[in-house]
Amino acid sequence: MSMTLRRLSRAATAGLVAAAALTAAAHSAEAADTLGSAAAGQGRYFGTAVAASHLGEADYTATLDREFSSVTPENEMKWDATEPSRGTFTFTSADRIVDHAQSKGMDVRGHTLVWHSQLPSWVGSLGASDLRTAMKDHINGLMGHYKGEIHSWDVVNEAFQDGGSGARRSSPFQDKLGDGFIEEAFRTARAADPAAKLCYNDYNTDGVNAKSNAVYNMVKDFKSRGVPIDCVGFQSHFNSNSPVPSDYRQNLQRFADLGVDVQITELDIEGSGSAQAADYTKVVEACLAVDRCTGMTVWGITDKYSWRSSGTPLLFDGNYQEKPAYDAVLSALGGSGDPGDPGDPGDPGDGTASCTATYTRTADWNSGYNGQVTITAGDEPISTWTVTVTLPAQQSVSSLWNGTPTWNGNVMTVKPSWNGTLAAGASTGFGFTAAKNGSDAAPTVGTCTAS
Repeated sequence: MSMTLRRLSRAATAGLVAAAALTAAAHSAEAADTLGSAAAGQGRYFGTAVAASHLGEADYTATLDREFSSVTPENEMKWDATEPSRGTFTFTSADRIVDHAQSKGMDVRGHTLVWHSQLPSWVGSLGASDLRTAMKDHINGLMGHYKGEIHSWDVVNEAFQDGGSGARRSSPFQDKLGDGFIEEAFRTARAADPAAKLCYNDYNTDGVNAKSNAVYNMVKDFKSRGVPIDCVGFQSHFNSNSPVPSDYRQNLQRFADLGVDVQITELDIEGSGSAQAADYTKVVEACLAVDRCTGMTVWGITDKYSWRSSGTPLLFDGNYQEKPAYDAVLSALGGSGDPGDPGDPGDPGDGTASCTATYTRTADWNSGYNGQVTITAGDEPISTWTVTVTLPAQQSVSSLWNGTPTWNGNVMTVKPSWNGTLAAGASTGFGFTAAKNGSDAAPTVGTCTAS
């Protein structure tokens, strides 16, 4: 999809996000039985890394759509994927993830703009002046394509050395542009999309140590000089050799005290059973204890696709079954689910097919408006849904997306176009543009029926 078409469609996709957020809030108030709804009840998001190549797998997308409220493209927004040749951008795979997320009302974290790894070879061959220009052009090209659609960007990733020195990591940017490249990247990013949260992201900074101290001092300096930084990401990759630090919460808090949000951005914990569950609980409880910890992202959905698959570090096993760690996270978030309900793809449950529909106006102008209807499945999976929308007599619908309408006077009956199948608790929706024709009244959404 071209940048122009993406911008033309933004009024529609923004409606999906807004409506789904309202539905999630209502859902969490009733029964926080998924990770996303439970986190929303705590004022936070719960996200996952997503690979575009897996979106065609039914269990993968069912688990994604049911459980998570935010997505991070795992590799699809990195430099080698988006600008393999200088000045030639490709967004096909990243667009697929963003479009899917928007259709389900999920936020998107952009990952990542400037990083020493996964660079196309041409970047490293540039001299300093050309590299500075290329870095800024890359930021503007990538952020410009998704302007207004990304919640948070990892502007610079892993710029400090691991270990005890706290020094900067050698990279084309550091070696040729010096320490100032990080500030330049953040200032360029702010101008490219003023609405997006701008984050610095790194690993092994989860506790107080030389590396996290170096990042802390950089953030403190940036805040004192007005360099635009909104958040710090803590990757939080843990195992028995690198456990959850005892000062994890305190470290998150000291960054928050600088006036930035903190986000847990790539969480995975190797292990199994009650020990793994206990470690996940520590992480969630630490985030909930820090007011400016705005959300958590696990680095993948299922163990079988994890970059550390042999360590089984995620919340769902290779068959998408909930692990004890899942139950622990849900409980720590204040959720009320039980193993397998919802959660096991294909679990038959013991209720009847049902759905609810909620309406919101997502855009408004003198002569018309955009409306969005979000459909949420009940305690059972559904294969189709039907919703009626009654418009004020003067109004008329000029376009409708993600649904198939039929008309009886001013009553519009909408059925799915492609989005009829929903897992228990999952949401989808349709949007429409209406001409007011002198009436600013809201349409009435009837009962949602499902089978």
